[in-house]
Amino acid sequence: MTNDAPTVPERLVDFLPNLRRFAISLCHSRELADDLVQSACERAILAADSFVPGTRFDAWMFRILRNLWIDHLRRRKTAGPQEDIDEARDVAVPSGEAASHARMALLEVTAALQKLPDEQREVLVLVCVEELSYRDTAEVLSIPIGTVMSRLARARKNLAELTGISGEEKRSSGMKGDVA
Repeated sequence: MTNDAPTVPERLVDFLPNLRRFAISLCHSRELADDLVQSACERAILAADSFVPGTRFDAWMFRILRNLWIDHLRRRKTAGPQEDIDEARDVAVPSGEAASHARMALLEVTAALQKLPDEQREVLVLVCVEELSYRDTAEVLSIPIGTVMSRLARARKNLAELTGISGEEKRSSGMKGDVA
């Protein structure tokens, strides 16, 4: 009897960009992110029998990667300095005014994202970038769905404030200029 479902290693190949993006959002270093992704892939392949078919592969992999990141943070307390993403200058940008403006906006959002507390940044990236459901995000982070929702709301509000986006200017009470 053959099973047509892709194996864990086959799924990993297609999922690598998502895993790397989440790793970069956690550690702010492309080199460290690559190491985390490699370790997560190795761990997933070794534990392939523990993956339950019919469940979310992406949530399973994000949890493995996040657990590796937490382990790294615990070990890092005795390690030396880490590279900051702001020092990464190897990002190529096509010439042109639009590209320059887009790059500046991206840098502004990236800087604002890094100022968010880790708990808010993790939820924001998993829900808004990786498009996980609230339930799957709650599972990856081992927190209740209500906590996911409140952290996401605070993350969005804080990110808007940090980037100078104010929803207050666009809102109207409906009373402007109304005189009876």
